[in-house]
Amino acid sequence: MSLSLVFGCLWVFASAVVAMLPMRKQYAPGMALLIAAPVLIAIIWWEHGPWYGAAALFAFVSMFRNPLRYLYARVKGEKPELPK
Repeated sequence: MSLSLVFGCLWVFASAVVAMLPMRKQYAPGMALLIAAPVLIAIIWWEHGPWYGAAALFAFVSMFRNPLRYLYARVKGEKPELPK
């Protein structure tokens, strides 16, 4: 298994751990994972082709669907409510 796929698996485990944290403690590690994901997906796509890259992209969108919805709403100019 290549190094990029190992890092991809570690990213998934780290995301699962962050999801188990209380909401107020998720922001900093969650943002770090959110920023690291496109770079990791691009590397996986480059090394292994579009099928593996698409699988990595699907995993990213699946795990970060709520933050991505929030960011999308903010880009559209809406003011979505954050959970407490």
